[in-house]
Amino acid sequence: MTSIPVVVETIVRKQPFLEYALLEGIVNLSALARWLRPEVERQAGRPVNEGAIMMALKRMGSRLELLSNMRFRRVIGHLGDVVVRSNLADLTYRNSPSLFRCQARLLEHVHESKEAFCTFSQGVGETAIVLSHSLVAAAEEIFRDERQVAKSDSLSSITLKLPAENSLYPGVYYYIFKELAWDNINMVELISTTNEFTVVVHDDDIHRAFSILMDVKRGAAL
Repeated sequence: MTSIPVVVETIVRKQPFLEYALLEGIVNLSALARWLRPEVERQAGRPVNEGAIMMALKRMGSRLELLSNMRFRRVIGHLGDVVVRSNLADLTYRNSPSLFRCQARLLEHVHESKEAFCTFSQGVGETAIVLSHSLVAAAEEIFRDERQVAKSDSLSSITLKLPAENSLYPGVYYYIFKELAWDNINMVELISTTNEFTVVVHDDDIHRAFSILMDVKRGAAL
């Protein structure tokens, strides 16, 4: 038989904003327990009183706070340089046997322009290209026989360098992305490598996104 704390934690963790509200102490536990009760009873398969749910929420909130502080000190507090780029565009194409040859041709073009930025993100069925706006005309000519899925311009990016131990602690990306989501900033693309990640946003959001990420970095260092 599944315990009430396990059921409550399972439900809360599937709702990031609820987890955030619990962590920050900005939610009424009594009201939350009352709201969660039908789902807790359904998953537990038995009647559950609100007091048991409230106790589970209190314990979970304390544990979340401890884990959050530990991760922030170990990882987010040691974020590296923040690099901002502007005048970017995003082109997405369907994957095809000839797409790779087009990528190679575009990289040759990029190599001739030292100031240009270009990165590829390959998925199962399509490939996104984030590149300097000055390269868009050349890219569309090179990829003219490929099927273009989407195109966005007036974009900017923010690259954050992570400490090497970031992969050892789950939830590092969540703590950063929730701040962007909380301020209603839409990420057009996310580019990730082992020790750094880049978020691509619309130009209108770049100043807010940069401020938020810098506040996360400064706040974790306090």
